[in-house]
Amino acid sequence: MSLIQLEDVNLIFKVWREKKIKDILIPGSAKFNDFENDGSVHAINNMNLNIKDGERVAIIGHNGAGKSTFLKMISGIYPITSGTMKVEGSISSMFELATGFEMEQNGWDNIYLRGLMLGAKPEEIIPKMKSIAEFSELGKFLNMPVKYYSSGMFVRLAFSVSTAIEPDILLLDEVVAAGDAGFIEKAKMRMQEMIETSRILVFVTHSMETAVALCNRCLWLEKGRILMDGSPEEVTEKYIASTRR
Repeated sequence: MSLIQLEDVNLIFKVWREKKIKDILIPGSAKFNDFENDGSVHAINNMNLNIKDGERVAIIGHNGAGKSTFLKMISGIYPITSGTMKVEGSISSMFELATGFEMEQNGWDNIYLRGLMLGAKPEEIIPKMKSIAEFSELGKFLNMPVKYYSSGMFVRLAFSVSTAIEPDILLLDEVVAAGDAGFIEKAKMRMQEMIETSRILVFVTHSMETAVALCNRCLWLEKGRILMDGSPEEVTEKYIASTRR
């Protein structure tokens, strides 16, 4: 059984900003108006949520609503400030693909290191290394340090490793584009397989059509709060209507 459970969860970033003379003399002139008086940002605000097996949850909202921050909090990148968060099940995070890579090491070493970072045990990742290499289509370049890779090569390797893990919970931030048209098509097929086999999908998207097509539940976030929680059809309709006002 897999689940994501949040009870009164808050995530607050402490952001230092130098105060300028204009900020003192002219009220409201501060560049970042969402900052609290102490310079903090309330990224996730008193959130209560339960996601269980079988749910495919789309996360929508305007830029800065807290969507990507929510994914990073669930994955453990950002520790919560207060409240209770319970996550059961193995997680694969399809964002921040560079996390866990050592730029001085070659592609083979990074396949192994990234696999461990994603939660795989050595006996799980080692047998998969050959198939990961083949999927990446990087061939002899896997013997080079990844610091010499082009951005397309790097994303290919990162995507190939990240999608080789079979997670209970898949956290996805939009569709990953990786390389030429042929590889992108392969990547889409691999992503579809992961979506179908994962127990829980949490999918951040700006595409309302994709939210309806892939998911059976939708959360509309606004300033770190859940503004609406319901069926994708209902929530996306309300969201689109709000953007036309």
